[in-house]
Amino acid sequence: MNPFGSFGDDFYVNMTLNTEMLLPSNRESILDFFGRIQKQYPSMRNFYCRDKGDFVLEEDKGQGHYRWVTVDQRRICSGFVNPSSLDDALAQHRLILDLAPYMLSVSTLDCEALDLLFGFDFTYRGNHNGLVADALGISAPLENMAEQMGGQVINYEPSLTLALDEDCRMQCRMNIETRTNAFQVRTGEFPEEQLSVYVTARQYGSLDPESTYIDSLFRLNRTCEEMIENHVMDNVLRPLAREIAMR
Repeated sequence: MNPFGSFGDDFYVNMTLNTEMLLPSNRESILDFFGRIQKQYPSMRNFYCRDKGDFVLEEDKGQGHYRWVTVDQRRICSGFVNPSSLDDALAQHRLILDLAPYMLSVSTLDCEALDLLFGFDFTYRGNHNGLVADALGISAPLENMAEQMGGQVINYEPSLTLALDEDCRMQCRMNIETRTNAFQVRTGEFPEEQLSVYVTARQYGSLDPESTYIDSLFRLNRTCEEMIENHVMDNVLRPLAREIAMR
């Protein structure tokens, strides 16, 4: 069961491994890596190379839920949009981290950063920035400024990053991304766009000698879940959903 799937129109869990050194790009390494992933998930049939040289393997997007994996010069990414359970998403990311050391020569020494992102998209036609300000509020000094100036809010994307250890190698970030621009506010013509809330846990640097990528993945997952359950769910997600429903 997915405990977070009901809080937005779309929910996704993405994993990104950034490496210090260039990843293999030869035909054999790439095809063997993606072939092994497809063996586990046969419905991932769409394989292609983007203009910038990124290799992509993904499921059909039309069904509303889909998996995807990409490899570029120094980054391996894995995502699952609208998973039926968190375990399904984590199993996919774990497979990628299991395969990368053996099939793409990625050691724990080669880690620049490992990210796990929980994303929530809300579909809304209107001023995203004004919506966020009304739903979450603005701190008193800034609210007073906005009221005295008498203007419309056209850029408001709250963001908070916390260091969870003394050397700042383990971090957690909550940020909101709006997709409304000044032209849309001026004309009053708003397309139906996605307002996004991201909760990201990141570990910087090479892993400890006794640690593995899987250990780090589950530590990041616990951090994201605790942040959402204890803080983001009631203070960000539910207020945004209520404000959109009232409008």
